[in-house]
Amino acid sequence: MLDNMPRGTICIEDIEMGMTRHLRKTVTDRDIELFAEVSTDHNPVHLDDAYAQDTIFEGRIAHGMLTAGLISAVIGEQLPGHGTVYMGQSLKFLGPVRPGDSVLAEVEVIGIDHSKRRVQLETRCIVDGKKVLIGEATVLAPSRKFD
Repeated sequence: MLDNMPRGTICIEDIEMGMTRHLRKTVTDRDIELFAEVSTDHNPVHLDDAYAQDTIFEGRIAHGMLTAGLISAVIGEQLPGHGTVYMGQSLKFLGPVRPGDSVLAEVEVIGIDHSKRRVQLETRCIVDGKKVLIGEATVLAPSRKFD
């Protein structure tokens, strides 16, 4: 048995169908600027008010992958948590996230393969009660047992 499992980590042995975890974050101008810097994606729809006003969004929006990163945070910090390995993620963007929006990022267990330590998660981000991102993730969950 591993006795140094990080607090908050849910091991494969304890994961159950239907388990959910979430976080809420208000996306700020600083978040968007930092994401642009780190990702090198300086598309003006994210950074330039005047440019973005003339797009289909009629204003600046956050990077889609910044929003998707909130899903990664839930997976890496809560379900399953520290020690989780991301294996895949599908994403469908349904609407924009704007500076000042409060995003609810949620994951829900929809499949478990205990023998392979794999977990399927439904993923979604919601703003003002509307889904702005949906998808599914496959992760390798930590275990209390040695491989």
